[in-house]
Amino acid sequence: MNGPALDDPVQLHTTPTYSLWQLASYFLKLGTLGFGGPVALVGYMRRDLVEKRGWITEADYKEGLALAQLAPGPLAAQLGIYLGYVHYRVLGATVAGLAFIMPSFVMVVGLALAYTSFGGLSWMQAVFYGVSASVIGIIAFSAYKLTNKTLGRNRLLWAIFLVSVIITVLTESEQVFLFLAAGILVWLVKAPPRYWRVKPKNTNLSAFSLLALVTDSVPAVSSGAGLLWDIFVYFAQAGAFVFGSGLAIVPFLYGGLVNDNHWLTNQQFVDSVAVAMITPGPVVITTGFIGFLVASFPGACVAALATFLPCYLITVIAAPYFHKYGKLPGIKAFVNGVTAAATGAITGSVIVLGRRTLVDIPTGLLAIITLGVLWRFKKVPEPLIVLGAALVGLAIYPLVRP
Repeated sequence: MNGPALDDPVQLHTTPTYSLWQLASYFLKLGTLGFGGPVALVGYMRRDLVEKRGWITEADYKEGLALAQLAPGPLAAQLGIYLGYVHYRVLGATVAGLAFIMPSFVMVVGLALAYTSFGGLSWMQAVFYGVSASVIGIIAFSAYKLTNKTLGRNRLLWAIFLVSVIITVLTESEQVFLFLAAGILVWLVKAPPRYWRVKPKNTNLSAFSLLALVTDSVPAVSSGAGLLWDIFVYFAQAGAFVFGSGLAIVPFLYGGLVNDNHWLTNQQFVDSVAVAMITPGPVVITTGFIGFLVASFPGACVAALATFLPCYLITVIAAPYFHKYGKLPGIKAFVNGVTAAATGAITGSVIVLGRRTLVDIPTGLLAIITLGVLWRFKKVPEPLIVLGAALVGLAIYPLVRP
């Protein structure tokens, strides 16, 4: 193991009390049994690695969590990569990331194989009839929690949120430049350079004026380099703009996969999100399922690799410098703007997916009941809700779709 450079801000607080194999074993277990979404997964890491085992110090954990929240990438996966980096640098980050992602990847590939083989069978159609409706309720509740957590009473963030909702609903596609514009706007308003001052009375007008200009989607990827290259470029773009919750990738993927490239039908896309809900590990592993539907096993590998590669590279490159620069007001302001736009996109995607998935009274009721259960019983595991929805689907699908 190579020690850190003298000017490396990420210093070893203690020599590691665990082996690289023990680190890999832990993340394999977490990736296999870690249900509950990103918030639960980062909580498990603190409980197990900081409190119980003492492998990671509280300071290193908090620093890794801060980086995972500020930088693009799925929250739990990025924190795991950072914690692997703390003592074993790039090798540790690579081992931790692969061990955490691999179990859920294997599961979604197996489910994709079953889906493509038996998707036409009535029992599987019945399962996804119930699960897809329940997923709409889960995404809606996640959007509600994110909105409360990230926006507060900040009028500028609420303006960005509303614009993002409207544009997502109208275009039914991902808006990468909207996210970037939102981040830059909040940075310039809340933490501008010393020579730049923005008058408060122009804040709301500036928000709508700038964001209204950003309505174009990400340019279509090149079609001449082959399908796998197209998949890699597309999912790398998506992976580079997932902040915090893995569900933020949903609005990014929907427009390109369903409307632009026509790789999936609307039902296949909703089913893909449902698969992510019933498997452990990071939610964005749904990209492996989607890749399999588009280009079989090679497509699954390329899609998953492209999705996680940006957050891996950002983590191992930024880790040595984050301690020094991560708390700058400009960086925090930029991330707040991006997060507000992402939250709006998730909310907009609920509307887009809901009006195509909730096609009758039973599906509408399932979504409402799911939302009500999550609202009333906040600690109910989402996989348990999805399992219940699958059983309901099996029971009522023959009655509504004879």
